[in-house]
Amino acid sequence: MIADSRRVLLALGIVIGCNRATNKPAKTDSSFAALQQRGETAMGVDQYTSQHIFEPLAGGGRVVLQRKETDPAGEATIRAHMHTIAAAFSRGDFALPGFVHATSEVPGTEAMKRLKGDITYSPRDLPGGGEVVISSRNPEAVTAIHEFLAFQRMDHRAGMH
Repeated sequence: MIADSRRVLLALGIVIGCNRATNKPAKTDSSFAALQQRGETAMGVDQYTSQHIFEPLAGGGRVVLQRKETDPAGEATIRAHMHTIAAAFSRGDFALPGFVHATSEVPGTEAMKRLKGDITYSPRDLPGGGEVVISSRNPEAVTAIHEFLAFQRMDHRAGMH
């Protein structure tokens, strides 16, 4: 009962913390605003006018970032960013998500580092931005990828589509 009440309060806090008209966090939601600012610093595009998707797939998942408005320069920046993170993640380097989320260890990344030889990261251009498709045939790696994506989805307050 107490756990259910906490979940309801947390859900209400997230809803109340956003300005419905702009989908931007209210001034009192400083942790989300700080995340968005670090994201803009790391990715080079306004996080409020971009859309993230963190989608789990049977053999891994995908990270999508697209501009919500026409912005050729922002789209090019996103595409370059997707190539950069695909290369870094392939080396087992997850410093950028650590920076964006202000944590030394993003969930799933410890196993993804250890299993880096079993995981492929494929950047692709999309209309309005790009994506990185993360693939593995190793069930332990797929579980780690799903943990990574679930954390990202929650912290960025992003849906899958």
